[in-house]
Amino acid sequence: QVQLVESGGGLVQAGGSLRLSCAASARTFRSSMMGWFRQAPGKEREFVAGINWSGGTTDYANSVKGRFTTSRDNAKNTLYLQMNSLKPEDTAVYYCAARYDLGGTIGTLVSHYDYWGQGTQVTVSS
Repeated sequence: QVQLVESGGGLVQAGGSLRLSCAASARTFRSSMMGWFRQAPGKEREFVAGINWSGGTTDYANSVKGRFTTSRDNAKNTLYLQMNSLKPEDTAVYYCAARYDLGGTIGTLVSHYDYWGQGTQVTVSS
């Protein structure tokens, strides 16, 4: 069982930056593929970014490429999402997710992940 707790959300003006963190409870973090998803009101949860167990492979949604960067510190059991040049359309609840890393491509679907955090709100004002 992996417990995930996101933090770092808040209110920021367009063009600003935020860094989200996701703290994991278990040593299994080090062998887990991790993902970031977001859900805006009235919309489905969507993939934002993902990273493999070692941090050597990442993937991003087209809408955030060049603006967001995900990374991980396995010694601290923590996942990060650095968000720059934020836009109002980035406003959503952001979730981190985990699954055992079986290798291969980064999972981009909600169904690819087994464990989820409670989410943190990010609001970007225009």
